[in-house]
Amino acid sequence: MLNLNLPTLASSIVKSGATTMATTTTQQCYVHPVVLFSVLDHYLRRNDNQERVIGTLLGVRSDDGRVIEIRSCFAVPHFETEDQVEVDMEHHRSMFALHKRASAREQIVGWYATGSKLSKYAALIQDFYSREAAPFSAVHLVMDTDLTDGQLSIKCLQGSPIGAGAHPENCMFLPLPYELQYPDAELTALQAAADSKESEEGYAVLISDMEQLEKSIEELKAMLERVTAYVQGVCKGSEKPNNVIGKYLMDMLAVVPKIDSKQFSTLFQTHLQDILMVAYLTNLTRAQLNIADQLQRIV
Repeated sequence: MLNLNLPTLASSIVKSGATTMATTTTQQCYVHPVVLFSVLDHYLRRNDNQERVIGTLLGVRSDDGRVIEIRSCFAVPHFETEDQVEVDMEHHRSMFALHKRASAREQIVGWYATGSKLSKYAALIQDFYSREAAPFSAVHLVMDTDLTDGQLSIKCLQGSPIGAGAHPENCMFLPLPYELQYPDAELTALQAAADSKESEEGYAVLISDMEQLEKSIEELKAMLERVTAYVQGVCKGSEKPNNVIGKYLMDMLAVVPKIDSKQFSTLFQTHLQDILMVAYLTNLTRAQLNIADQLQRIV
């Protein structure tokens, strides 16, 4: 159990020189949605007398350490009083060792906490995770579970030392740019969860592959119609041109291969036939396995 006390910790670290300064600061952070759901689940399962929860953030860094991708996290038990905070270091290290077995590339990149504002012990906990993530800086993710602005907002921060002395409490948190990164599997789940809000029953029905393909084509068609209307409006003078949008359109058209419409139709039909053949063989194999299982039970 790590016992963090402002006067005690400050004096011990100054004497031993245990405070480790990060040599590389983070400039960009990417967060997977599963991390936010894990933090929220930890908060909902907290003890009745616990106001906030904390945990360890895991992810990968770029070669220079300036870009972080937060992929997962795990809860760390802690106990706060008016005078000190206790963090279960053994649980933290045991959980990290288990995660390393499943994802060897993931490393400690920081920690998370819930609440609308920073805890008075945030600087001390930041110092602990800075030593765990050394020689890189530790990222602090804060989730506003109090719904201050009527929404579940998050912030990414990084600690910056202030003052002349090497005291862990001499830390100022600075905002860190972040983006939510949606892998394909997580994006599909999030879209299903978003569709459940519009349903009267409060749940979403998973659609088939063909229905998903039809929906994607309709969305693509709607986006093409919107872009076409914008380009025609700019050409006619009714829309104000935007250099950024024009650059994006040029980059998009540059990567589109020039294929004849008949050739494209032939390639699409061939690819579709291959997919249908694979689906047919899969169903046939499944049926044969079921028949063999039934025969084995009879025999």
